[in-house]
Amino acid sequence: MDALFDPFDPWSPDFVADPYPAYAELRARGRVHFYEPTNQWLVPRHADVAALLRDRRLGRTYQHRFSHEEFGRQAPPAEHEPFHVLNDHGMLDLEPPDHTRIRRLVSKAFTPRTVEELRPYVHRLASELVGGLVADGGGDLLTAVAEPLPVAVIAEMLGIPEADRPQLRPWSADICGMYELNPPEETARRAVQASVEFSAYLRDLIEARRKEPGEDLISGLIAAYDEGERLTEQEMISTCVLLLNAGHEATVNATVNGWWALFRHPDQLAALRADRSLLPTAVDELLRYDTPLQLFERWVLDDIEIGGTTIPRGSEIAMLFGSANRDPDAFADPDTLDLARKDNPHISFSAGIHYCIGAPLARIELAASLGALLDQAPTLRPAAEPEQKPNFVMRGLKELRVELG
Repeated sequence: MDALFDPFDPWSPDFVADPYPAYAELRARGRVHFYEPTNQWLVPRHADVAALLRDRRLGRTYQHRFSHEEFGRQAPPAEHEPFHVLNDHGMLDLEPPDHTRIRRLVSKAFTPRTVEELRPYVHRLASELVGGLVADGGGDLLTAVAEPLPVAVIAEMLGIPEADRPQLRPWSADICGMYELNPPEETARRAVQASVEFSAYLRDLIEARRKEPGEDLISGLIAAYDEGERLTEQEMISTCVLLLNAGHEATVNATVNGWWALFRHPDQLAALRADRSLLPTAVDELLRYDTPLQLFERWVLDDIEIGGTTIPRGSEIAMLFGSANRDPDAFADPDTLDLARKDNPHISFSAGIHYCIGAPLARIELAASLGALLDQAPTLRPAAEPEQKPNFVMRGLKELRVELG
């Protein structure tokens, strides 16, 4: 990438703190840009990102069609194998027919009726967590509410015993570190260790559920396996890890990103406090305004053309969700936080066959925690300026200290 695009620097704290001006420059300069530091093609505009997410010439993997050598890529280092075995057998990194088969099984746990049945549990838990924060007179919104709510919900669905749940967040954080751009070797080492430990834990839990089934999703996957559905044990383990990671990582970050945005827009926060009917559109607007997933990668399986530029097979596309969600061609006044925004085709949940299967549940969780905080802490305010995590791809805050006004 030439000097015109110097503002795009995913390892710069200034860029990570506010990437949106750099995105605007990228969109203005063109539809696609080669970024040499990561050997990727950056796609910043909404229309292109939305189309590419549905384009079957792209894939989350290429190994269903090509070997590493045929695709012009090197195999991952042997010492990283535990991470890649775990990651590559989850449906997010699979393509049809394997993706279709696994998603069909998992979808049974995310039917509209099943998700709706979780609503009372989610609201009760959100109320309890917020009640604890209020009783303490404030604290870290991330660790008190944003984190425990979605972790508990997805762990409950999977049947993870309550005593084991504190392990989930550290494992998830270490694994998700590998999704950042050019992760350092220490990040890879932690991801490999977490992959080994998480896999061993789930292997033991699956064995326990075989002996004593319950009403949880793991027991349901085992039943499908026993009834002849083609689901290997590794696919089962990888699916559980994916659901646990995806089932809370984005929601945690969306919660704190959203509240920090509200604190910086007191007029919008006042409007929400005055009119709770805004909650559904507010959730989607907060997801659009500062999305927790800034970038989504796909491999080019067959040559494609974007804006007159041919992207050859073997290339990697980096779709900039954060930029697409601020594209003025898709959103009126995209840099304005408007909780009443009706026309909101944000792509924070992706699109196409990899559209987030848990999106309806995430919306319930976000609305529940927002509503509980509005009800029980109507004078909530920030107690300190938060520090941004150094991560670019998974965008969030290290903490969000709050107090009762």
